[in-house]
Amino acid sequence: MPIKESELILNPDGSIYHLNLRPEHISNDLIFVGDQDRVDQITQHFDSIEFTTQKREFKTTTGFYKGKRLSVQSTGIGPDNIDIVLNELDALVNIDFKTREIKENHTALNIIRIGTSGSLQADIPVDSFLLSSHAIDLNGMLQAYQIDEIAHQEIENAFIKQTNWSPKKAAPLVVSNSKELAQKIISDGIFTGITATAGGFYGPQGRVLRLGLQDANLNSKIDSFNFEGNRITNLEMETSAIYGLSKLLGHKAVSMNAIIANRANGTFSKKPAQVVADLIVYTLDKIVE
Repeated sequence: MPIKESELILNPDGSIYHLNLRPEHISNDLIFVGDQDRVDQITQHFDSIEFTTQKREFKTTTGFYKGKRLSVQSTGIGPDNIDIVLNELDALVNIDFKTREIKENHTALNIIRIGTSGSLQADIPVDSFLLSSHAIDLNGMLQAYQIDEIAHQEIENAFIKQTNWSPKKAAPLVVSNSKELAQKIISDGIFTGITATAGGFYGPQGRVLRLGLQDANLNSKIDSFNFEGNRITNLEMETSAIYGLSKLLGHKAVSMNAIIANRANGTFSKKPAQVVADLIVYTLDKIVE
C-alpha cells in the first residue's frame, strides 16, 4: 500500500521534505556532524565535490575522498533532529518515491558520527578520542517506536535502580553500536564506553542557571554508575538517537567523540578546534582503509 502524502512529504522537485535530497544525492557511507559549518571542515579534504545543498540546519555534501564516495550530513543539535535526518535518509534508499512503496531489497547505510563531548570520568582526558560502545537514551524520543528488540534491559534496570530514576521521566534505553563498523574504526589509544544522550543542554545535563533540577544529584549518580565493568563515560545529545534508529531501520552506526571537556576534574581543552580536526582526518582515513 502506498505511503500517504502526509507521511512521506516530498518537495515539488521530488526531494525529501527537510533534507532537500533525492536518492541520487547521497552515498551509502555517511558522516554525521552536528554543526553545519563542520561539513565544509570535513569536505575540504575531499578530492572533489559532486553535490551540496542546505535547508535550515541540514547541510549535505557528497564527494570523493581518496577515491571513495562519501556524504557528510549536518544534523543540528539534539535527538529530535536525528529523528528527522535518519528517517529521511532511510526513505531515500528504502522507499520508491514514484510508487511510495517500500522497496523489496533493503539498503543498509554506514553512519559515523563525528562530534564533541565532555568526559564524565577523570581518567578520560581532554584531547582524547572516544568511541561509544553503547548509548543510554535519557530523553525519551526513541520510546515513540517499538524498541524491545534493541534494548539491553539488564543494564537499563541496573541504571534505574542505581540512580533512583524518577518514574515521571522517560524510561532509559541502552542501545549498542554496530560492532562491524566499530571494528573498522577503532585502534589503540581510543577510549570506549557508554555515552549518555540527554534531550537538552542545561537542566537535562545537570546545569543550573535559574531553574532548579528534579534531581540535583543525578550527574554524580550517572558518573558513578557501573554495571559489570560498564560505565558511562561521556554526555552529549545525539548518539542514542543515531544508534537506536539505525538499529531499528537496519543501518550500521558508530559514534566518535572528540573529548574537549572533562567534567570530573573541571578542565577544558586548550586546543578544541585542533582535536576535532585531528578526529576528522583519523576517521576519514579509517573509512577508506
